[in-house]
Amino acid sequence: MTDALRRQNGPFREGDRVQLTGPKGKLNTITLETGKVFHTHRGMVSHDRLIGAPDGSVIEATNGDQYLALRPLLNDFVMSMPRGAAIIYPKDAAQIVAFADMFPGATVVEAGVGSGALSLWLLRAIGPQGRLHSFERREEFADVARGNVASFLGSDPANWSVTVGDLAEALPAEVEPGTVDRVVLDMLAPWECLPAVADALAPGGLVVCYVATVTQLSRVAEAIRGTELFTNPDPFETLVRGWHVEGLAVRPDHRMVGHTGFLVTARRLAPGAVLPELKRRPSKSDYSEEDVEAWTPGALGERSASAKKLRKVAREAQSTAASAAAARAEENSDNK
Repeated sequence: MTDALRRQNGPFREGDRVQLTGPKGKLNTITLETGKVFHTHRGMVSHDRLIGAPDGSVIEATNGDQYLALRPLLNDFVMSMPRGAAIIYPKDAAQIVAFADMFPGATVVEAGVGSGALSLWLLRAIGPQGRLHSFERREEFADVARGNVASFLGSDPANWSVTVGDLAEALPAEVEPGTVDRVVLDMLAPWECLPAVADALAPGGLVVCYVATVTQLSRVAEAIRGTELFTNPDPFETLVRGWHVEGLAVRPDHRMVGHTGFLVTARRLAPGAVLPELKRRPSKSDYSEEDVEAWTPGALGERSASAKKLRKVAREAQSTAASAAAARAEENSDNK
């Protein structure tokens, strides 16, 4: 059994991340260390009381408050992990895994890696037999992603590589033409990488683009059509609305997870194949580079993390990963 699988069951061990739910429903995630104490404004919970306890235990704090202790699900982890860049939310990651048909043993390319949230979902989907090639333009983001992935899995996955550089330039050096099963593009201008992606994908392989604005959606869809190397793009978005269910009080939640981004998927045609023309096809709208620039996140005032903050987040992610790795190494040494 692999380390990544063992971490999902059994009693809590030193180095494990544990999610504590307080009496008012507040969540706190801690990494267990012998002798340490989790402090709240009302009481304390000793890490030693959690180490060795089964998953799903209820632990009492010094003031009498009770805390539910559970291992965080991957969904919980990605929502609370250190972030250098905005993450792909679980609702969109789930759609990517499903509609891109990620499967065990697949060879997958991902760009950009951001904070590593989608990398974790992809690594779980493709399994140890698969291969994930991640690309990121900024070294600081790559450091955060490496730390987060190692923190959750307990070590650096042997089937994962992170390349710092531009995908269009770096991809041909990393993979052979026609050998990639799936490509995920999470970037500002995915249309710039379509020629390199088309060369890397095997016939029938799939590309999925994650974009934030309707202008990006239009541009990438038309760019996919313009290559004449893919099937017609299929764009969609996912909205999630929870429900309040308590006795006869059954109603939609007042808040919902609305628009986070659009997904666009398309399949790679066989070399020389010509896609049959649709009988009905929407007309193309003219646009210029100025139109596209006016709707980019930067032009709209989207904030980006400073280099100082990124270095701090990277140190935090790598520190957590180092603690988890050290605890796992000590456990393995004790078991010998």
